[in-house]
Amino acid sequence: MVEQSQTHGLIGESKAFLDMLTAIARIAGFDATVLISGETGSGKELAARAIHYQGKRNDKPFIPVNCGALPDHLIENELFGHSKGAYTDARDTQSGLIAQAEGGTLFLDEVDALSPKAQVSLLRFLQDGNYRPLGGSRLLAADVRILAASNDDLKALVGQDRFRADLLYRLNVMELAVPPLRQRDDDVLLLARHFVNEAASRYNMPHLALHPDTLLWLTGQPWHGNVRELRNRIQREFLMCDGPDLLIREPLPESERRRKSDRRRALQDVQPGTLNFNQAKQATLQAFERNHLIRLMRESAGNVSQAARLAGKERRALGKLLKKYCIEPSVFRGA
Repeated sequence: MVEQSQTHGLIGESKAFLDMLTAIARIAGFDATVLISGETGSGKELAARAIHYQGKRNDKPFIPVNCGALPDHLIENELFGHSKGAYTDARDTQSGLIAQAEGGTLFLDEVDALSPKAQVSLLRFLQDGNYRPLGGSRLLAADVRILAASNDDLKALVGQDRFRADLLYRLNVMELAVPPLRQRDDDVLLLARHFVNEAASRYNMPHLALHPDTLLWLTGQPWHGNVRELRNRIQREFLMCDGPDLLIREPLPESERRRKSDRRRALQDVQPGTLNFNQAKQATLQAFERNHLIRLMRESAGNVSQAARLAGKERRALGKLLKKYCIEPSVFRGA
């Protein structure tokens, strides 16, 4: 695994993750505007920080701003600041976010949330790097690198007339895609262990191991909220855990419980002779094989050679069975 000190909080070792780190290192070397795309919770701000701190401006400020939290009537005031007396409550001169980021990086998160008016204000600044504080009498020049992020498809928004095409072109000088967690292989397990350790340190509680059932559960989730969802779930389960192992057993939704109940009733109602014996036998055999393989992996802590000896089978044959049932030995290691 790449050292955290080198990735500024980004954690992972999957190919998709390492490819992203390679792209970040390359992008950081060029002082150009960057558009970062990725699903919500995938780590776009961490990627932006990594670009900043690996670049030439790393000794200057990194100023993040959530565009979705900026009221439309205050966007120019927040970005450009104001002079004393610019409006009724402007009792003192106040610098904006651009001035605060002077020499460094301004990170515009959720740039897709900007209103049409705010988009025009930002575009005007990006065209020449000059701005005028509200109530000011002269233009000021800014030396700021702009990084922007969106969890929406800006090209699609342009097609829907919800985002300016000329602003998209200004922002998308260089592009970085942050992969969703479900495309990062076993990074979910690496992150889960990290978040367990993080919670133990934060709350001054004993460290917990991840139960093998939890490892299987983690790798089977879609994680629509990505790393943020995983972190919140692990922290909540950690605080509520009473045992030595962190065991997560997701309850089935009510609709799924009803379907399973309906299937049991349906089997009970089937008349003798209507089931295909060979099909039923094959399904039962497959269920046995899968459950037995999981038990072997647990007992051997993911050691395929040891599991093969326990099962009295050749290692290659056992490996084929594991592959057949999509059972990954690594999820049982270090639990």
